[in-house]
Amino acid sequence: MATVKDFSIEEKLSAVLTLQKIDSKIDEIKTLKGELPMEVKDLEDEIAGLQTRIANIDTDIENINTYIAQRTDAKKEAVALSKKYEKQQDNVKNNREFEALTKEIEMQELEAKLCDKHIKDATFELKERTAVRTTTEEKVAVVEDTLKAKKKELEKIIVETEKEEKTLNKQSIEAKEKVDERLLVAYDRIRASYSNGLAVVPIHRDSCGGCFNVIPPQRQSEIRQHKKIIVCEHCGRILVDSELDENTKVKK
Repeated sequence: MATVKDFSIEEKLSAVLTLQKIDSKIDEIKTLKGELPMEVKDLEDEIAGLQTRIANIDTDIENINTYIAQRTDAKKEAVALSKKYEKQQDNVKNNREFEALTKEIEMQELEAKLCDKHIKDATFELKERTAVRTTTEEKVAVVEDTLKAKKKELEKIIVETEKEEKTLNKQSIEAKEKVDERLLVAYDRIRASYSNGLAVVPIHRDSCGGCFNVIPPQRQSEIRQHKKIIVCEHCGRILVDSELDENTKVKK
C-alpha cells in the first residue's frame, strides 16, 4: 500500500484540497452558529451576577431592618426613662435632685430624637435598596427572556447541523491522515493566519482565490502541471488550478 510520501504532487494537492473543502464546510457551520455560544455564556454570567447583587441587597435590607428595630427599641426605652424621671420629679426633696432629673429627661428626649433621625435615614435607605432590588429583578427577567430566545435559536441550529458537523469532523480527521506531513504543517499554519480559514485556494479569473491578486500566465501554467506545490507570492496560500478544484469533491 502506498504511503503519503509515495503519492504524486497532484495526489498530495488533491488530498490537502479535500481537507480544505471539509474544513470550510465545518467553518460554515460555525459561522451559522455565529457568536451565539459566547452570547449565551455572557447572558448566563450576567444573570449570575445580577442574582449575586440581589442576594447582597437582601443582606443589606435585612441589616437595615435589624438596625431600625434596634433604634425603635432604643427610642421606646428613652421615652420610658423620660416618663420615669418625670414621675420621680414629683417626689424630689430639693432643687438639686429636680435639676438632675431634668437633665436626665433632656438627655432621653435627645436620645429619642436621635433615634427618630436614625430611623428616618435608615427607612430612606431601605426604600432605595428595595427600589434597586426591584429594578435588578426586572433586569433579570429581561435577560432571562433574551437568554431563553438565544438558547432556543442555538439549539435549533445545533439540531440542524449536529449530524453534519459530526460527519465532517470525522472526515477531516481521515483527510488529514492522507495529507503529506510537511504539507499539513504548512496548511495548518496558513489556515490559522486567516480569519476565513482558507489555506488552499483555486485560481479564479487569473487571480488568487484568497487575496485576488493576479497570477502571471507562466505561474498558472506551472500550477496546472501539478509538478510542485506552488503558493501565492502575495498571501502565501497554496494554489490549485480550477480543474483540480472542480474535480475534488467532498462526500456527503
